[in-house]
Amino acid sequence: MNKIITILVVLFSIQGVLAADQNPPPPTPPPPPGLPIDGGIVVLFVLALVSGYYLSKKYISIKKGSL
Repeated sequence: MNKIITILVVLFSIQGVLAADQNPPPPTPPPPPGLPIDGGIVVLFVLALVSGYYLSKKYISIKKGSL
């Protein structure tokens, strides 16, 4: 009886390996690259101009004060 059970277990395990899917699903496409910065570029430019103006005025006022 043990021999029959052993043979059945081996046959079923081999059948499970051989019955694996021969046609795997196609690979998924890669995700698109990062997010666009179209909408925020104007705000970023305005902030850069404002900070540049502020820092230049601060630098000029410090330079005039030390003379």
